[in-house]
Amino acid sequence: MQIKNSLYILITAALTLSACTNHQKARNSTHTAMSKDADAAQASAEGNVAYLSTADFRLKIMDYEAHQTEWVFEGKRPAVIDFYTTWCGPCKMMAPIVEETAKKYAGKIDFYKVDIEKEQELAQTFGIQSIPTFLFIPAKGKPTIQMGAMPKETFENMVNEISK
Repeated sequence: MQIKNSLYILITAALTLSACTNHQKARNSTHTAMSKDADAAQASAEGNVAYLSTADFRLKIMDYEAHQTEWVFEGKRPAVIDFYTTWCGPCKMMAPIVEETAKKYAGKIDFYKVDIEKEQELAQTFGIQSIPTFLFIPAKGKPTIQMGAMPKETFENMVNEISK
C-alpha cells in the first residue's frame, strides 16, 4: 500500500510539472511570435532585412490559400523578398547588396529573406527552383520575379521601380 501511494504521488507530481512546463512553453511561444512581429517592424524601420516564415508571409504579404487565383497584397508598403539558402554562393554574394539597399530604403520598402529549406511550402507554392530568387512587390499591382544574382545597379533599379 505504501508503494502504491508513493507511486501515485510521484505520477501526480510528474503530470503537474509537465503541465506547468507545457504552459510555460505556450506562453514563451506566444511571446516569441509577438516579438517576431515587433522585430520585423523595427527591422524595416531601421533598414534591416527581416526573416519571413510561411505563416508571416500569409499575414504580411499574401494569403495564397485564401486567394488562389489572384494576387492580393496584404502589405502597407512595397516589399522585396529574397528566397535563398545558407549554402548558396550567389545568395551570399547578393546578401550585402540586399542589406545595403534595405538601409537606403528604410521605412519606405520592406525587405525580407525566406530560407527555402526551412520554408519549403512557400518555396513550392511560388515554384522557387533557382536561388537566389527575388520577388519585387509594388504597393499596388502585380509583383515581378527575378531569378539569379544580378549587378547592384540592376537590383537597385528593380527596387526603385516598385517604390514609385
